[in-house]
Amino acid sequence: MSPAWPELAYDAWHDTCDTLHAHTQVLGKLAARLARPEPQLQHAALRLTARGWETAPLPAPDGSGALVVALDLHHHDAVIEHSDGRARSAALVPDRPVADVTREVLAAIDDLVGPVRIDPAPQEVPWTARLDEDYGHATYNAEHVATYFEMATQAALVLAELRAPYRGRVSPVNAWWGSFDLAVSLFSGNAVEPPSNDFIMRNSANAQQIEVGWWPGDHRYPRAAFFAFAFPKPEGFDQATLTPPAARWDTDLGEYLLDWDDARAAPDPRLAAVDFGLSAIRHACMVCGWDPVLAASAEGTPPALT
Repeated sequence: MSPAWPELAYDAWHDTCDTLHAHTQVLGKLAARLARPEPQLQHAALRLTARGWETAPLPAPDGSGALVVALDLHHHDAVIEHSDGRARSAALVPDRPVADVTREVLAAIDDLVGPVRIDPAPQEVPWTARLDEDYGHATYNAEHVATYFEMATQAALVLAELRAPYRGRVSPVNAWWGSFDLAVSLFSGNAVEPPSNDFIMRNSANAQQIEVGWWPGDHRYPRAAFFAFAFPKPEGFDQATLTPPAARWDTDLGEYLLDWDDARAAPDPRLAAVDFGLSAIRHACMVCGWDPVLAASAEGTPPALT
């Protein structure tokens, strides 16, 4: 087992995981409110940086510059920074309820750039308490968060390696606050009809894409894992044999998986994870009928220069 790829099962830290997930939703709501809209809701995504989860620079509503809001997972603070150098912070420890942190973050933003109203209803999670009224999520184990951050950093580096050579439109390594995962999306350039009129579906599921990502596990699947899927999913997509051998199709989740523990057990965990992502992309491009030259670029073979 690679010491650089630590072990942390969801069951061992689920209370802290869900609290951290709820904190990321505050950042995501701010990005969704302040950033200029982009296709497939890319403007609402967060980033995993060297200090934790954070927004891209957001336009300050008072026109005074840019605002960044971050979860510093080294110092365990929510940090609010203005481009003019002013900053505020709200402690995540010891065991502070999401409601208290949310209210403090919004108050700090109000102080820096004026009031910003967000929809406090959580999204894509099994709980319903408003973020500014959520006293049920208050567990924050700093040691577990540090281990998670080590895992997430390794996963983000794998995803960055997978996206780098692709010559079509490709997302950054997004940190999605609804599903609490990291993911990259490769786009073919073809539009598709959204499967429903749900807000998220009609604004994000309107382009042919392949997604490869990682998440730390949740109540449905309590193990960290890399995942991959194609949208729309063509007939027979679930019949492939991907590499490494531990990769498999999960019918319940509707995606290919490579468990974190299987990757970390490999002689080279990073190589195993990259191999999984490339084999999934290769399979998806073939069965979805993507342009062969564009598909080849994902393997590190760029189009010919003329």
